[in-house]
This record gives sequence, structure tokens and C-alpha cells, in this order.
Amino acid sequence: MRRAVLATTGISALVVALLALKPHQLPALAAAVPRSPTTSHTPAGTSPGTPTGTGTFTGDPIDTQYGTVQVAATLSQGRITSIKVLQAPDRRGRDQEIAAYALPRLTQEAIGAQSAHIDAVSGASYTSQGYIQSLQSALDQAHA
Repeated sequence: MRRAVLATTGISALVVALLALKPHQLPALAAAVPRSPTTSHTPAGTSPGTPTGTGTFTGDPIDTQYGTVQVAATLSQGRITSIKVLQAPDRRGRDQEIAAYALPRLTQEAIGAQSAHIDAVSGASYTSQGYIQSLQSALDQAHA
């Protein structure tokens, strides 16, 4: 009887310890190199840095373990109207499958949320993080 109580107590303590651990952090994107921001469109009559919230803004290309991700966001009066994927991982067939699955979902979620604060797509962690970072850099340019 004593062994059963000790075993139950030990297992309970182990379960509590495991539940208390923080979830695994995503590894840093491989070779993420900050690059100078680029804007593909500046409305006439405004100078760079003027908050317009209208135009197409190209995000930084983000290098991930599986390839580069880059997006361009089109805003109208500060609202995201469309997002175009300019670069996506495509080194292998599996990379293309993952991108084809994840990128439309990320785009749909970003337009719905009207921000880059969106959830990653399961099974496409690196692509999702690259997409989110590139979109955020485009939105930063739009509001700069």
C-alpha cells in the first residue's frame, strides 16, 4: 500500500511539473538578415514618412530555414485590402506543398485581423514566421 501511495504521489508531482513548463519557443529564423525597407508606391503629394495608410507596401524579404518569404500589402485608408506573396519557400516539392497550404490561410487571417498579429499555421512554422515578419515590416512602412 505504501508503494502505491509513493508511486501515485511521484507521478502526480511529475505531471504538475510538466504542466508548469512553458511551451517550446520557435527557433530563431535561420539567417534572418535585416534589410533596408522598400516601398513600391508613395502617393503623389506626400513625402516618405508621412502617414498615408494608402498604397502598396513591400515587406522585407525574410530568410527562413526553408527559403525566403516576402509579401506586399495593399492598404486603402489604413485598412488592408489585399496581400500578395512575392516570394515563398520552393526549394523542394514539400516546401511548395506547405506554402500552397499555409500562405492562403495566413493571408485570409491577416486580412480578417487587419494586422500581422495572427496565429502560425500548424506544420508551417518557419513559413508562418517569415510571412508575419514580412507583413509587419510592410505595415510599419505604411504607418511610418
